[in-house]
Amino acid sequence: MTDSVLRFMDELGPEKVVHIYNPQHRLKAVLVIDNVAIGPSIGGIRMAPDVTEKEAFRLARAMTLKNAAAGLPHGGGKSVIQADPKSISESEKEILIRSFAQAIRELKDYIPGPDMGTDETCMAWIKDEINRSVGLPATIGGIPLDEIGATAWGLLASANTACEMYQIPLAGARASIQGFGAVGKHAARFFQNSGARIVAVSDSGGTAYRPDGLDVPELLKLKSEGQSVVSYEGAETGDTDMIVSLPSDIWIPAARPDIINTENVASLDTQLILQGANIPITEEAEEILFEKGIHNIPDFIANAGGVICASVEYHGGTEKQALDVIAQKIETNTRHVIRKSLDEKISPRRAAHALALERVQEAMQFRRI
Repeated sequence: MTDSVLRFMDELGPEKVVHIYNPQHRLKAVLVIDNVAIGPSIGGIRMAPDVTEKEAFRLARAMTLKNAAAGLPHGGGKSVIQADPKSISESEKEILIRSFAQAIRELKDYIPGPDMGTDETCMAWIKDEINRSVGLPATIGGIPLDEIGATAWGLLASANTACEMYQIPLAGARASIQGFGAVGKHAARFFQNSGARIVAVSDSGGTAYRPDGLDVPELLKLKSEGQSVVSYEGAETGDTDMIVSLPSDIWIPAARPDIINTENVASLDTQLILQGANIPITEEAEEILFEKGIHNIPDFIANAGGVICASVEYHGGTEKQALDVIAQKIETNTRHVIRKSLDEKISPRRAAHALALERVQEAMQFRRI
């Protein structure tokens, strides 16, 4: 492990850090199994050209906390594959995924799922190779979490509770979504159907902004045609960073890690942040948000819908059961975290971390180690 990862090691983990290299298939990957005290780890496979060992560890730890906070019988893990899913063919991607699956065959305390750059088809390839994955296509018994918008469904559940407790009316609220991908697109649809006004969205091509609200079906049509949101007619457009400073009531980061940091956190103009991506805000920036009075629901509370859905699938549940469990668990945990934050005058991140840590440590007492 590199020095940057060694400094993150603590009493929780990581339990295993596995580097995978297959020159024949041009496969370079890292798998981190962080903690399995509660049960076998579940965590997605992220594919991007610039992913690192450090990112894999941070995401695996987020999954440990997320699964514990959600009360799931699973620990946390994460894997990253260094490749650009946009520049390789479907056949090349299949070779990479199947090669990765073969490499993790014996690491049975890790159950892979989809993440940025991978999808249910990738999980089907893994299932075919090692008979161990979640987020599968419905045709082979899975609950396609991206297709049903499981993560975004959880964000809406969190929003309903947070808006009630913070007295922010969801109906009519201005919402901005940073990252108009698998999570962001469903979030836009769910929030608009609940009465919110989607005023800004961004993707890798830039930002589209319309104070009166953007038409979500039109945005979805543009994306289905392979266009960027900046092609939306009648919207003010700018670069991807523009969305950070646009005024909103609800701001949803749904893309890469560390989008908000100490350099740009002062530009945020919003009342409530619902973290749709994993680790989208640095810890230092989260403390600044707390000091400024901007409400912020951490990633492993707000965006746990995807892994809750995966767990329900893994244990033989149905799509309806998954949606019901997502809403129930995330509403309960959001309420718990906000109440603890208000009562103890600590940031929601600290409150959420305490909740998850208590559950993991309790489970670790039963381990032979």
